[in-house]
Amino acid sequence: MLSITHTALYVAFSLISLVTVASSMRHNSPIPPPTTSLTDRFPHLGFDAAFTYLFGGKNIKKINDGSCVSITLDNSSGCGFKSKEMYYYGFFSAAIKLPSDYSAGVVVAFYVSNSQVYPHNHDEIDFEFLGHEKRKDWALQTNIYGNGSTATGREEKFYLWFDPTIDFHEYSIVWNQYHIVFLVDNIPVREVSHNEAMSRAYPSKPMSVYATIWDGSDWATHGGKKPVNYKVGPFVAWFKDLEMAGCAWNQTSPAASCSKRGSLSRDPVEGNEFMKLSEQQQRGMQWARSKFMFYSYCDDLKRFPVLPMECRGRGKSLT
Repeated sequence: MLSITHTALYVAFSLISLVTVASSMRHNSPIPPPTTSLTDRFPHLGFDAAFTYLFGGKNIKKINDGSCVSITLDNSSGCGFKSKEMYYYGFFSAAIKLPSDYSAGVVVAFYVSNSQVYPHNHDEIDFEFLGHEKRKDWALQTNIYGNGSTATGREEKFYLWFDPTIDFHEYSIVWNQYHIVFLVDNIPVREVSHNEAMSRAYPSKPMSVYATIWDGSDWATHGGKKPVNYKVGPFVAWFKDLEMAGCAWNQTSPAASCSKRGSLSRDPVEGNEFMKLSEQQQRGMQWARSKFMFYSYCDDLKRFPVLPMECRGRGKSLT
């Protein structure tokens, strides 16, 4: 297996997608409700044009001229890449295929953050994929930090209605002045409104887009009881169909950057389709949350005897 090139591996993994439907039938996977495809609105970006290495460069491989990228965790290092641009708001999406087999302790992340620029007051919006034991599921964790509010983790966790190791699936973030929405295959699984209750913790500064794979042995699986087993590694995740659209920050001339409250007619990510969830999207979100969410910080009274403000009521809209 070690002699096979990454290109050959990519072709082999692509062929696996042909059996996805049959696999779903065997596992009796739920059929999600129909929804609007936001990922069809924006072009796909190549690696060299839009991204740069973050760490562990030797474990990052570009395939098909950078239209697909593999990131690997082995016993020497994890790795990651980041966008060249920072954004005041936007739509960020990637089609991801996760490592298969035993992957306890492995963390794959797709997120936006500015921790490198604002280390003591950073913002962050996370998709984190937490590895699984054999015959068990990957867990999807979402989280938000705003203005350094790391003392209050706002995690929500989900199981997925498909096997994320067999084929690519789309994971997307909408972030603008109205709300933050996490979407899986264009189905919203979580919405955070920009309202009075969230005003201090709502991400507000320009952020970069990141993709990483790393060792989360100390916390990721059963609170750290299941560390990464490198004997069954290396662990490889695949990213393609990368999309970034929105207000790019002009770092050399911030005054020339687009407004965070930009014109609806000029910027689709501030436009009507991104201002609020449609009835169809709301139905999709209710389906996903009722069937697949297994943890919300708003239900964790042991952790939060006094619930965060946004869990106690919606508050007055700030938009």
